[in-house]
Amino acid sequence: MENFLHQLEPLLRRRISRNVFLRVCLGWILALFSMDRFVSLAFAETASAEPRRPRNIDTRHDLVAVKGADPYRNTVAAIEALGGMELFVRKGDVVVVKPNIGWDRTPEQAANTDPAVVAALVELCYRCGARRVNVFDVTCNDQRRCYENSGIQSAAKEKGAQVYFPDNWNVVKAHFPYASQMEGWSLLRDAVVCDTFINVPVLKHHGLTGLTLSMKNLMGVCTGIRGMIHVDIGKKLVDLVDFIRPELTVIDATRFLSRNGPSGGNIDDVVRMDTVLASKDPVLADAYASTLVGRDPLSITYIKEAAERKLGQSDIARSKVSTLQI
Repeated sequence: MENFLHQLEPLLRRRISRNVFLRVCLGWILALFSMDRFVSLAFAETASAEPRRPRNIDTRHDLVAVKGADPYRNTVAAIEALGGMELFVRKGDVVVVKPNIGWDRTPEQAANTDPAVVAALVELCYRCGARRVNVFDVTCNDQRRCYENSGIQSAAKEKGAQVYFPDNWNVVKAHFPYASQMEGWSLLRDAVVCDTFINVPVLKHHGLTGLTLSMKNLMGVCTGIRGMIHVDIGKKLVDLVDFIRPELTVIDATRFLSRNGPSGGNIDDVVRMDTVLASKDPVLADAYASTLVGRDPLSITYIKEAAERKLGQSDIARSKVSTLQI
């Protein structure tokens, strides 16, 4: 208001027309309204969002496991054996490829998804006509170091992906159709508002849950105090995967961090497995991956919870699994 009077003062000292005076006043009224509108939008309550509704996709197999020396080729072969990326991505789609980029570690240390797996998925999406492929994660260590040292930033960008640090303000509040401990949790808007969600975790040891798998990897779309998710983590992760409903799950088992997870750091803890799994069923993908390292799937809390809620298939013997060696 003081600024308004300061500008108005020279006008009052000289004779001005009524129209000029009215225009000056109107200009300030519009400016004040615009500022009020900006403030109301900036501090407005975050919108709530309903669970994603994935497409109904029929694949040739329930799960494909490919073993070979090249993780890029393994990924391409796994997707092709399922029926091709065109089952999951249509022309003009906005796609999320969500790897684990949580740690300031190199690919050899196996705490993050192998960059070659991410690069292969990005390229396949663009071949199907995707309009945009977004790659991001809410990291645990410094985000710039995680993105760079994991190798994912450069590998994904080289294939045309939009690789960026998530904006903690660009979120939605999860709203479930049933009582959930994750009700109202802030989720990255770009993870919810997309045409196709591809979850790309790395298989590794985790001190709390036993293993990090695809359902655990979805914590990377959550903001806020994520440590709270660790309380009753099995139920919360299953609610989260039920909300995001990834169309495709690709598990990187190129290298397995066998202990001291999830961050690792010691090369001696890493076992080379040279395997990539792909499935539209995240429960089956997690169950199968756990058997690769000698774990009973139902010993992992979130797999057991998901199986009990019939969110997916945990019985590998009842599934159509294809294994390839290339």
